[in-house]
Amino acid sequence: MYVFKEYLGRYFHMKDLGPLKYFLGIEVARGPLGISMCQRKYVLDILNETGLLGAKPVSFPLDQNHRLAISTSEILSDPEPYRRLVGHLIYLLATRPDITYSVHILSQFMHEPRRDHWDAALRLVRYLKNNPGQGILLHSNSELRLSGWCDSDWAGCPRTRKSLSGWIVQFDHSLVSWKTKRQQTISLSFAKAEYQALAVLTCELLWFKGLLSFLGVEHTTPMTAHSDSQSALQLVANDVFHERTKHIEVDCHFLRHHLSNRNIITRHVPTGDQLADIFTKALGKKEFHRFLLKLGIHDIYART
Repeated sequence: MYVFKEYLGRYFHMKDLGPLKYFLGIEVARGPLGISMCQRKYVLDILNETGLLGAKPVSFPLDQNHRLAISTSEILSDPEPYRRLVGHLIYLLATRPDITYSVHILSQFMHEPRRDHWDAALRLVRYLKNNPGQGILLHSNSELRLSGWCDSDWAGCPRTRKSLSGWIVQFDHSLVSWKTKRQQTISLSFAKAEYQALAVLTCELLWFKGLLSFLGVEHTTPMTAHSDSQSALQLVANDVFHERTKHIEVDCHFLRHHLSNRNIITRHVPTGDQLADIFTKALGKKEFHRFLLKLGIHDIYART
């Protein structure tokens, strides 16, 4: 590493500032367990800007039975504060997978935010006040093993009836990628929605495998894709189903190809153990915190 830094110093105007501690609002701390990343100062700046430093915190980010997509409350006369706040929250996703679903929902109303949307955004900020130092931990003892979890909320959007996909990628037990995204087409069945989520997760896993190869690290074992849909997993494994599912034939061939080549293996998990569930729907307090523990969300500022 020293030789590499010396080489860069000969050709560029740069200096060695030592181990990374703070970069673009992201705080980095090293310890025996690994590398912890959070955006505590950035969260406190958001609280100060919204005037919620003294507000009462809440324990989960979004009401479980919210109807934000079909809200009929009054339109905000000045949408700029809402757009600015949601923009801050989008950047916060770099280290806060626990708010991914909530930010995905709030970002859909940037063009015409309503009072209900603003109240939901402020509730999310009050959730951040409950644990501003929460972030992710990259474990130091991780094995060379990629795995992913995917889930979908079939026809979850009440306006378009498009389904919502959520997935995460783990490097052993460390979170390295996560996303919530509305599917581009309307799925006519629950199985199709789950199958599309599985196909997107496979693409993400293959990208990470290619990235490791580019860095000189060969990932030789099959990557595991977890899903709680038996029907979607049967479609992957059984060619007999393909004649009845030509509307997803491309995804079928794509997944079958990588399954037969042992690039991935699929595994069924019960819905209660589906880690991606937190990325596709609003959960109650008990379920939300149970999934946070399973995801290994870390807070180095938490009281011990």
